[in-house]
Amino acid sequence: MLGATAAPALAGEKHQHRPPSLVIGHRGASGYRPEHTLSSYELAARLGADFMEPDLVSTKDHVLVCRHEPEIGGTTDVAAHPEFAARKRTVVLDGVSTTGWFTHDFTLAELKTLRAKERIPAVRQHNTLYDGRFEIPTLQEVLDLRKRLSKELDRDIGVYPETKHPTYFRALKLDLETPLVQALRRNGLDRRDAKVFVQSFEYTNLQALREDYRLRAPLVLLTSAAGTPFNDAKTYAEYLTPAGLRRIARFIDGIGPDKNQVIPRNADDTLGTPTSLVADAHAANLKVMPYTFRAENQFLPADYRVGTDLAGYGRAIDEQVTFLKTGLDGLFTDQADIGVLARSVAYARV
Repeated sequence: MLGATAAPALAGEKHQHRPPSLVIGHRGASGYRPEHTLSSYELAARLGADFMEPDLVSTKDHVLVCRHEPEIGGTTDVAAHPEFAARKRTVVLDGVSTTGWFTHDFTLAELKTLRAKERIPAVRQHNTLYDGRFEIPTLQEVLDLRKRLSKELDRDIGVYPETKHPTYFRALKLDLETPLVQALRRNGLDRRDAKVFVQSFEYTNLQALREDYRLRAPLVLLTSAAGTPFNDAKTYAEYLTPAGLRRIARFIDGIGPDKNQVIPRNADDTLGTPTSLVADAHAANLKVMPYTFRAENQFLPADYRVGTDLAGYGRAIDEQVTFLKTGLDGLFTDQADIGVLARSVAYARV
């Protein structure tokens, strides 16, 4: 596999002290169920995920609910509800003009009348079987599910919430930080040793959570392969230099990079040679948990695709094993069972 030979082997001395990589159920088991539903989160845990990952946005009455974005036209049946037709509008979301229906224009009771649907039906046609069957869950409902499944499965299921567009919501006087911190404390999860990571693409949001809200749970800075965090003078690339990593490690516990920042692709879209990011982050005592690993050909490097059907499955296990060999502390995957299997293959070689 191209790139595998350049990556350090897990059996190597530098990785012997690290526990097996975490499998994080990205938006639940979103490869098998509509994302950010209790069904998706539960399936991820039952498939072996160590963590469930809810993205958090706010309702009009300041309740945290789980959606990838505040705009819900693409992930719910809101367009089929004539009583909400007038709610459709255009807003500027982190500098981008966006048209649709937004969670902050709905009370929780109103959102509970909607049902989730598959976000990418052309790729995941199977998931459309479940369109219209699941509600939009609240953060508390996810935490209740975590508690129930931890007891039922006899292992501590983690939760990995992401604050979505926190600056945007703060301007609406619907800050995400206050209800998030309150929920974690109410559920006994605001501890350094809690099985929790709080993540955000906004460095200033994480800084406020630690310094202003005194959140003790571990924090993770998400990064993009290009650009800057919203309303920030520093680029993501600057945060990921060795000096930048040492600086953020003063209060941040890990990074969640785009997986292409760990192993970039060549000009022909094949997998290239690993960067020094994992080693640099570990030198700063930061965990590295990249996103997002998906099984379908259209998301895979060209040399890991099988056949010509872009919605068909490729060599996803092999891709994840290659990445795990760089020494990752975890990975985000839409298909948790594939992540679990890839981990068992990678660590069987130790």
